[in-house]
Amino acid sequence: MSEVWTHPFKMGALSRGPVTLRLEPEAAILKALAPQLGVRAIKSLSADLRLRTWLDGVEIGGRFQAVIEQESGLSLEVFDQAVEGPIEVRLVPAGSPNAPDPEVEIELDPESPDPPEILDGDTIDLAAYVIEHLAVEIDPFPRLPGETFDYTPPQDDDSPFAVLKRLKDDNG
Repeated sequence: MSEVWTHPFKMGALSRGPVTLRLEPEAAILKALAPQLGVRAIKSLSADLRLRTWLDGVEIGGRFQAVIEQESGLSLEVFDQAVEGPIEVRLVPAGSPNAPDPEVEIELDPESPDPPEILDGDTIDLAAYVIEHLAVEIDPFPRLPGETFDYTPPQDDDSPFAVLKRLKDDNG
């Protein structure tokens, strides 16, 4: 997804057992990622991941935490927003019997795990999955905490018939 931040992981490293990692990009990377994600700034980002073998592929689980700077869509004030969420991804190699068949329509159940993704090669870019999960959790219409939109429609009836009635009443 991004050439700005990558963290390649070789599948062979799982041969010795599960792996636990903490990813935290440097400030320059956070600055470069902000425009890609449509936010003013990313003040912090970290992810705690655990990787383990799953069937003939890999399962990535964990959580990410971030603090982003956004502009309220109502008041245009700038504020910091904490964003966090789970990371759950399953990957299988191309040609795996566990890979979803592209010819068969998948019935999606929001409560069940997503079908596995297909690996391209033997290297996984863990940073791309962190960025992808962060992007999904960012509010596209941010508001300051407690800020509400109070709209009251105009009381005038501006339908064509109401305008004609006002003209008739004004002209006698």
